[in-house]
Amino acid sequence: MFGVLFEARPQRAASGQNDVVMDTHPLQLAAHGLVLREWSRDDLAVMQELFDDSDVAYRTPLESPFGQAAALRYLHSAERARRDNNRIHLAITTDGHQVLGEVQLNCATGSIGYIVGAAHRGQRLAVRALRIMTEFAHTTLALPKVILEVEPDNQPSIAVARSAGFHPSSSALETVTDKGRTYDLLTWEHNLTTAARG
Repeated sequence: MFGVLFEARPQRAASGQNDVVMDTHPLQLAAHGLVLREWSRDDLAVMQELFDDSDVAYRTPLESPFGQAAALRYLHSAERARRDNNRIHLAITTDGHQVLGEVQLNCATGSIGYIVGAAHRGQRLAVRALRIMTEFAHTTLALPKVILEVEPDNQPSIAVARSAGFHPSSSALETVTDKGRTYDLLTWEHNLTTAARG
């Protein structure tokens, strides 16, 4: 399917019923009823719609307000990070087209972040996207551990972390200041098991 769409040979990156199928040029991951793909210029309007949101502004370091110029800067940053193998930003879709949110991976730290548009919440999109990116990080990038950084009072994100198989780490809370707000972050982690390593 994806080899036809993107003229790239799909590689099976994991074993089991919900294998992650990966195309690398451009990167696309499909599993758990989702298709994660790279952003394009055609997505700028929907990116602006998804990210220009009060909850997103409060919980993330994204620009606020998030207008057209901010969307273009974000796209350029994501493309540059991908080229430099620093971060992977993938749009969350169910069909490879309509964007419902984003999931991203910091390849150096193993930190995963995600955003789901307000109109698309309640469909377990975050859990499914997080599982796909976690599987990709473990099996394709060979990262033994991936992490989430979640505010202790962010109950929806804590529920997502638990549903995706993450657990609180033993690391101390990290205090950060961003956009004039100071808050704590609790690290949740997902480890590649010995059995999964083969």
